[in-house]
Amino acid sequence: MADRARTPRERYREQTRGEIKRSAVRRLAEGGVENVALLRIAKEIGLSGPALYRYFGSRDELLAELVTDAYQALADALRAVDLGGGGRAALQALAAAYRAWALAQPHLYLLIQGTPVPGFEAPAETVERARAVLGPFLTVFAQGRPTPALEPLMAESEAWLREDAGVAAWAERWTGLAADAPGAAVALTGAVTAWPQTHGIVGLEAAGQFTGMGQRPATLLPLQMNLLADAFRLP
Repeated sequence: MADRARTPRERYREQTRGEIKRSAVRRLAEGGVENVALLRIAKEIGLSGPALYRYFGSRDELLAELVTDAYQALADALRAVDLGGGGRAALQALAAAYRAWALAQPHLYLLIQGTPVPGFEAPAETVERARAVLGPFLTVFAQGRPTPALEPLMAESEAWLREDAGVAAWAERWTGLAADAPGAAVALTGAVTAWPQTHGIVGLEAAGQFTGMGQRPATLLPLQMNLLADAFRLP
């Protein structure tokens, strides 16, 4: 059955919500979260304050949509990466795409991966969006053969897969492996290890923390990914 055609009122509502979010993103880029104020946004796009509240009931509701949109955009960027034959080349490609997305819109990256906004609670669906970002890493690491040094993390991953059906389903969705398959724990260990290592470098760069240093993140990130690939003996 074809989708029901939207009414003019529904189209107008969707367009207005999009305009509000675009204004919020501009303000986020110009002055951070503190600059995202509903009344200022209303004035900018020609709405009254009460009218804007018909589209977003609070700043937190607006921020929640920006967060989920940003996670989705980052996940889409990583899903577009050609993983080819897998291995370290695929890992490098994912890390490069992650960094490129973050540096193209650091305000959005820092919104989802930076310092938490005081008093703001991300929506429950944020977990699934964040897992979608790491999904392609699961695919790459499923072919890994971890070195003995990773055994403590492997044990934790095995327990996590046994105890959390959501995590087990997430790993299976990206690897095709059941929770008790050895490769599932390898994939999970690799993905959750790659995340802090990638974010550690990219997050510092997005926040301008490498300014004045002699090392370049463009050199450091591939090096870190190669070390990680070695630890998992990726081809």
